[in-house]
Amino acid sequence: MVRHDISDARLLALTGGAVAAIFAWFAVRPLLPEAWRVPGSPELYLTGIAGVALLLVPVAFVLMKRGGRSANPLGWFNAHVACSLAGMVLIAVHSGGFLRRPPALLLLALVALAVLGVWARVRGSRRMAATFSTKAPAFRVPDSATRDRLKQIIAEKRRLLQLLDPQAAEGTFSANLPHFIRHPRLAMAYRRLSREETLLLGTRQAVSAAQAWWRPLHMALAWLFVAGIAVHVITVTFFAGYVADGGPITWWHITAWGK
Repeated sequence: MVRHDISDARLLALTGGAVAAIFAWFAVRPLLPEAWRVPGSPELYLTGIAGVALLLVPVAFVLMKRGGRSANPLGWFNAHVACSLAGMVLIAVHSGGFLRRPPALLLLALVALAVLGVWARVRGSRRMAATFSTKAPAFRVPDSATRDRLKQIIAEKRRLLQLLDPQAAEGTFSANLPHFIRHPRLAMAYRRLSREETLLLGTRQAVSAAQAWWRPLHMALAWLFVAGIAVHVITVTFFAGYVADGGPITWWHITAWGK
């Protein structure tokens, strides 16, 4: 079967194209009509909406992957990459070039997400492959208290698994979105036990810090960006007066609280 995957070379080319587009826009910005240089203009407002719409695709990718509902995960991954880069360009345009205001932090988060994503694909994946292809170092022998706690954790995980997914095996099971929806308390308890087990075994210490922490950092930045977008949308929609700071409100809004 042919895998229609984004190659490393194409990923770097797409990323380079997005970065070049952002720099090109900042370069020609002084020559553009005023509407494309003033934050909140109808043109830049609609550009921001388009950018956010594109950036919802990566969110959908996470939900589909975690929910086990995707029949074409590779296609979703490719869409997540392309839409993320295109959305980043549109959000940069939406900023109007005013990067000293708090919303500019959202653009900084997008850049950090792109850097982490490219590193994970081009370098991190190779390191992970090398890790799997080499003999793992011997685990340190845990003391008796740690062994007893590990036995308790595994026993409790098996008990919870009978309630969460009786057909699954404890050694390979990972709670996903449907489990959290159907049994949120049990799924959270299982996730908490799994994390404690990982800490006791020192799993993350078996690989480099970059391998161990890039994905948690990537996910944390992604959800912080989503939260930031939600705050920004609420602010410009309901607190338009505060955002305008005494100036004209040129974008669609519901209330002008804070005027």
